Amino acid sequence: MPKILRVNVSTRELKMEEVPEKYLGLGGRALTSQLVFDEVPPTCDPLGEYNKLVIAPGLLSGTSAPSSGRLSIGGKSPLTGTIKEANAGGITSQKLANLDIKAVVLEGKPADDKWFGVKIDKNGAELFDASDLAGKGTYEVTAICRQRFGEKVGVITIGPAGEMLMQAAGVTNNDGEGNSSRYAGRGGLGAVMGSKRIKAIVVDSPTTFDVPLKDPEKFKAAARKFSKILLDHPVCGQGLPSYGTNVLMNIINEAGALPTRNFRFGRFEQAANVSGEKLAEVAVARGGKATHACHPGCVMRCSNVYPLPDGKVCAPIEYETAWGFGPNLEIGDLDVVARLNYICNDVGLDTIETACTLGVLMEAGVVSFGDGQAAIAALEEVAKGTALGRIIGSGATVAGKVFGVTRVPAVKGQGIPAYDPRACKGNGVTYATSPMGADHTAGYAVTANILKVGGFVDPLNKQGQVELSRDLQVATAAVDATGLCLFVAFAILDNPEGVPTICEMLNAQYGLSITPADVVQLGQNILKVEREFNRLAGFTSKDDRLPEFFYQEPIESHNVKFDLTDEELDSVFNF
Repeated sequence: MPKILRVNVSTRELKMEEVPEKYLGLGGRALTSQLVFDEVPPTCDPLGEYNKLVIAPGLLSGTSAPSSGRLSIGGKSPLTGTIKEANAGGITSQKLANLDIKAVVLEGKPADDKWFGVKIDKNGAELFDASDLAGKGTYEVTAICRQRFGEKVGVITIGPAGEMLMQAAGVTNNDGEGNSSRYAGRGGLGAVMGSKRIKAIVVDSPTTFDVPLKDPEKFKAAARKFSKILLDHPVCGQGLPSYGTNVLMNIINEAGALPTRNFRFGRFEQAANVSGEKLAEVAVARGGKATHACHPGCVMRCSNVYPLPDGKVCAPIEYETAWGFGPNLEIGDLDVVARLNYICNDVGLDTIETACTLGVLMEAGVVSFGDGQAAIAALEEVAKGTALGRIIGSGATVAGKVFGVTRVPAVKGQGIPAYDPRACKGNGVTYATSPMGADHTAGYAVTANILKVGGFVDPLNKQGQVELSRDLQVATAAVDATGLCLFVAFAILDNPEGVPTICEMLNAQYGLSITPADVVQLGQNILKVEREFNRLAGFTSKDDRLPEFFYQEPIESHNVKFDLTDEELDSVFNF
């Protein structure tokens, strides 16, 4: 029977509970958001005893469904004050699912300053003393836990940023090779884990794809069909497996939507130097990997393994990270980008938020644009807990207030990722209206705006952008519930058999008879729950807006501003 593991850090009691019936049909983001809505007071302090950290594998995780090993982590965000779900690859989701654990819930607040870990295996769960892990980076913590508990365990952990309760701290877990870099990075949930004084959660499962199936033969047939749908698509089957997510660098630059110098320009003349093609060339030459699977069973393999000159390995450098530490800061050196990425992974910071924060520091003149070594030196202050380090770890909005900068690319306190909303207006709508603050993954309108996947909506014209963002936000919420990688969306948007095949897998696994209409309803319900939490927390439609400068300044690559009206943005969730 599926279980929920509750870890009460106030009493240090661990309890396995049967899953209430209302949660049986939920997984991933659907489950984290519902549990947070049901159990967390919307007005609570995100770092106080009433917030909870919820970790949940997706509905298909632990099966042989291709690319289905995503893990959802939820809570009330210290960064935004909204409900939050952050999503990661890695091996832990499949291990939790194979142990029949639907969710792990960290709750309460300890009365002392001791650090603990949680060990989960087929025999149950227990706390262990983690005082020797405190203060260590995520790479070292993961290595120690794998040495102590076995080379095949999954290790969920936080770095010093999470221990110091920094608002941009993320939660990471490892891939199959032990790289501690698969981040549920956004929203500061690492600080929530730190507030519970849990340094690491170790998950040990002897199996990976053995979740029970009601109809194994039908499931296998549907999984094979879905794999073919993915591999036959030019993005999922060719672009991502060749150059990873950073295949987008040259594409977005050519489209004039690449935010450069803290969102002043739409193109960067050195973009090719930090592109996916360049990354693959250097990585392979140094003995790394141009592409790589972040979890077993992934057919798209969009990760990478990038060896640094000093012998350390950064795995992976995603497009959004390459953008943030590259064009955003006017840095054209891939080794500098990788070094900044590595530091964030180790100290436990969201790379997107950190990149936006460094952009604000450069805007303030604390660091000069293009000065990679100064950026590295500034980021190294985080682990030391200095004043500057704490500012960087607190995110772009806080940095803007500290240094008096008004050009801060953030919505609801969360930094805007790697697509300028003036030149990719569908993404702009998503940034403004997502319940979780600016988040490209919440409704990835780059599909139709730039890549012409699922049709074409002119990225420079506001017509059609509300409908595009709405449909994608609904679809994304549903995909996040399944445990499937978001990138399956490229294929299912272009192939009418995509969503029905997902339904076939779910039906064969659980003995259901859901339809594509039910999948849409699931996505809508998730968004309704998240928006209602935010409403009760005090958020209104006035919070669903982009920063002023996007409405005032035209982007030079196309001479256009973000011009959707408040009324149009307020209509996004008119289901």
